[in-house]
Amino acid sequence: MVSTIHSVTKVHRIACIPGDGIGTEITEAAIQVLTTLQKALGTFELDFTHFDWSSKAYLERGWYMPPDWADQLRKHDAIFFGAVGSPDVPDHISLWNLILPIRKTMNQYVNVRPTRILEGTTSPLANVKRGDLDWVIVRENSEGEYSGQGGISHEDTPNAIATEVSIFTHAAIFRLMHFAFRTALSRPRKHLTLVTKSNAQRHGMVLWDKTFAAVAASYPAVTTDKMLVDAMTVRMVLQPSSLDTIVATNLHADILSDLAAALAGSIGIAPSSNLDPERGNPSMFEPIHGSAPDIAGRGVANPVGAFWSAAEMVRWLGEEKAADTLMKAVEEVTKAGVKTKDLGGSENTKSVTEAVCREIEKALEKQ
Repeated sequence: MVSTIHSVTKVHRIACIPGDGIGTEITEAAIQVLTTLQKALGTFELDFTHFDWSSKAYLERGWYMPPDWADQLRKHDAIFFGAVGSPDVPDHISLWNLILPIRKTMNQYVNVRPTRILEGTTSPLANVKRGDLDWVIVRENSEGEYSGQGGISHEDTPNAIATEVSIFTHAAIFRLMHFAFRTALSRPRKHLTLVTKSNAQRHGMVLWDKTFAAVAASYPAVTTDKMLVDAMTVRMVLQPSSLDTIVATNLHADILSDLAAALAGSIGIAPSSNLDPERGNPSMFEPIHGSAPDIAGRGVANPVGAFWSAAEMVRWLGEEKAADTLMKAVEEVTKAGVKTKDLGGSENTKSVTEAVCREIEKALEKQ
């Protein structure tokens, strides 16, 4: 039996938004693992509040979030988000009525997506070993190609005209680049790769490049290089060990991080953190795999991306030991071959979750 005779030093208030599809399943799994973790460590407590801001609820009542949603979320220290997206609701409606307003209103201008090959898993790339692929993608999360500017004229006619305006501001690029350089500086290799497309996008992306170069002067210990986004996809596949920390725009990083997850073994393992680095608002943590309606309700979703996101959440809240314990437990489980189908295993969401819980308890019993 794990001893829990400790004094609780901190209560962290967590807003849980399970959302749609497998989001509800992996959120439940993450809470089970986090509850096991807090009980086993006994040094902090997580107070979960659930918000049913799902597509199902939207179809029933006509809205995702109530008018005071921002005030409700700001009462919490962090947000755990499952997934958004339903076949019954167009994606641009679900995204722009749920997750994108949260990111923008909560000043979550950085999206961090770490990727590495976990113990017991393999990359689809030939001859790539653990350690050859260990990246952190830093994504601009507030503007760029997802700024939401533009419109449609002559809608629903043969003469329809649509514009999608990308917004790049010096202020947003500047703050993101400093975060990216600090991230690179914190890693052993201290190397940062800029992803761009300034050869074809001659205004916004040129400002992107210039701002990167200006900020680089403040970080002489960080080595840098630059890749056009199309060439970057080739480098990620053919020379993964040449990359470390990567900074990219909202759209480019969104795409590249999915490729990164696939190259590391499965999109089901990939986490993300939507951060307000100034900590004036709660940051939000979510796996990147989406709602996966094709497997929703079957209990077969890979919960590892949710566990990794949960680990990033508690690390952001200052619980370093908890984060390390959780990730060690996850890798002990994958190393033992307890994996879902997407990783080549035969387990389901519940069995992987229970295995991680047992591993947490076992690890802390030894201490």
